[in-house]
Formats: sequence, C-alpha cells, structure tokens
Amino acid sequence: MFIQSIEVMRQSTPLKKPFKTALRTVHHAESVLVRIQSDDGRVGWGEAPATIVITGDSLDSIQSAVENVFAPLLVGRSLLAYEQILQTIHHAMVGSSSAKAAVDMAVYDLVAQHCGLPLYQFLGGYRDQIETDFTVSVNSPQEMGEDAVRYVQEGFNVLKIKVGKDDIQEDLARIKEVRDRVGSGIRLRVDANQGWLAKDAIRAIRRMEDWGLDIELVEQPVKAHDIDGLKAVTDAVETPVMADESVFSPAQAIEVLQRRAADMINIKLMKAGGIYKAQTINHIAEEFGVECMVGSMIESRVAITAAAHLAASKKNITRCDFDAPLMMLSDIVDGGVRYDGRVMTFPQEAGLGIRSVAYNQSVGVGI
Repeated sequence: MFIQSIEVMRQSTPLKKPFKTALRTVHHAESVLVRIQSDDGRVGWGEAPATIVITGDSLDSIQSAVENVFAPLLVGRSLLAYEQILQTIHHAMVGSSSAKAAVDMAVYDLVAQHCGLPLYQFLGGYRDQIETDFTVSVNSPQEMGEDAVRYVQEGFNVLKIKVGKDDIQEDLARIKEVRDRVGSGIRLRVDANQGWLAKDAIRAIRRMEDWGLDIELVEQPVKAHDIDGLKAVTDAVETPVMADESVFSPAQAIEVLQRRAADMINIKLMKAGGIYKAQTINHIAEEFGVECMVGSMIESRVAITAAAHLAASKKNITRCDFDAPLMMLSDIVDGGVRYDGRVMTFPQEAGLGIRSVAYNQSVGVGI
C-alpha cells in the first residue's frame, strides 16, 4: 500500500457566534484539508486550521509545507512503513506543527483502514465513547451567564470559561456570574489563555477558592514560556493547574513534569504535530502520574474526529474539549465522530470513518 497522491484544499465555515478568547476573536472556521490517496484506492483525511497566535501557522504556510515539503518526500512511500513516514514528517522541517498534524492524521487514517479497525481501536481502544465540554467565550459577565445557561439546557454538564482578556476583577465577575447562573451541579473549567501574570493568577484562584466557586481546573494562567510562573501558580493554589500552550513537544512535557509546574497537560494535535507525538506526550505524562486532556482549535469534524479517536484510545486521557464543530453553522463532513449532545460516539468503519468532506477551494495537488 503506497501513497499515490496528496491533495490540498481549503474550507471556510461561518460560526454561529464569534469565538472570543484572550488571544483572538474568530468568525469563521478556516482550515487546510489534506486528502491522501493510496494505490489501492483508499482515502485518508487530515485537517489543519490556521491558529497564528498559538502555533504560528497560517493557511498559506500550512499549504506550502504540505505541497512543497511533505508531498515530494512522501508520494510513493509505503504506508506499511508508517513509522518511517511519520519520522520523515517530523524531521523534514522545524515547526509547522499544524501541517505535520494534518498529514499525520491522514496517514493514520489509511493505516487503520488497511488493518480493518476504527482508529481508536488501532491506537488502543480503551473506550468507545467520550464526552466533551462546551466553551463559554469571553464577553460581558451577563452575556457569558446567559450563554452558560443555554449550553447547560442543551445537555452539557462541563463548561470551559474563557477569561484573561481584561483585568482580573472582570474575570472574577465573569466566573462568579456563570457559577451563580448554572448552580453547583455543573463542572466549571477556567481557561486564561496566557492572559494573567503569576501573582495575579494566584490572587484570582485563591479568591475563587475562598468564594467556593468549585473550579475543576485552571488552564494556562500565564505566558507559555513562563514555566517559573506556571510552577509558582501550581505550588500556591489548591485548584489543579493545566498546562496548554506551555507544552507543544515531548521535550517540553518532560520539563513541565520534572519541575512539577502543572498538575495536568492539555494535548492538541495542532501543537504536537499529530497523533504520533501526541501519544508520546501522553505516555510521558502517564509515567509521571499526570492525567491529560485532549483539546482542539477551531476545527471541523475532520481534525476533531482524529483527536477524538486518540482520546478514546488511552486510559490516561480523562478529559476532552471537542466542541468546535458544534459552533459552526454547517457541517462539512460525511461520516466521522457523531454527537448526541455532549456524548461523542465513533463509526465502526475502519480508520477515521470519514466518507467525504465538502470544501470551498481546491488549491493544489502533490503527486
């Protein structure tokens, strides 16, 4: 089974409501789609959104990496030697983690298809369904409270509250408003997206603890490079702290874990460069006794399906953040992971189970 062609396309899908964090505001889910076809007619799918403020990858840079770097190296290669292919992807260029992730997930899709297994079973098969949280974007406390109530009414029992865009007092008002509106039976996670300084984060989290807001975890309270600050926050508060942007690679995971700078790690395929390295990060964390979440950017059900298969396959992945497709006005995917409210289930087709994907523009083919 050989790689016959690699095709690159783009899609843009409006969101139901702008998605706002401390780092950016998103109105459309835009991504590069990768379609790899093998010589036996099978098709593997991958996707990479442009998240410049986090990964540094734009749509143009992702497209260029796939077309001009990866495709010439991979076309004609045997998918049965997929370890060689994945090593080639990661050594071919520095950075470009999103482009690597798109090609990586398409390769895994094809290999699992060849084995006749859904990808989550091929990777380990620990569970056959998962649950996602839903994200409350940064807005006024009143609007965030109204959004939170609506998401709970839609069946979500875990909410991620985005903060870090304004001053600490406004963030505390946002969190308290959401807790007051949804009651004590809903789990709340707080994500500052690097928006706080360490001392401010400690003060804010202690205030939340004093108020009894019962926050499950606080994600990435400080700048990604500030491992000293991350550790200071983790050491000073009772609420668990999760590293997100501080951990792209297995080496960064080792540093954070050895220093006990965080209590948990959020793995994202777009940061790790795909499933191959994401598994390594999870295995390292598991050896340190640290649980992982698998999260996502603003992605369609192509990339979300790949991330969900990974999350379902591993015991140590205990939390999921896969709400992005539910934020979109339309669905571009036929097949893939399915939603029943917060519950996500998997098709029994081999690989990702994606039959076809709609796209707006074909932008190139590498053969």
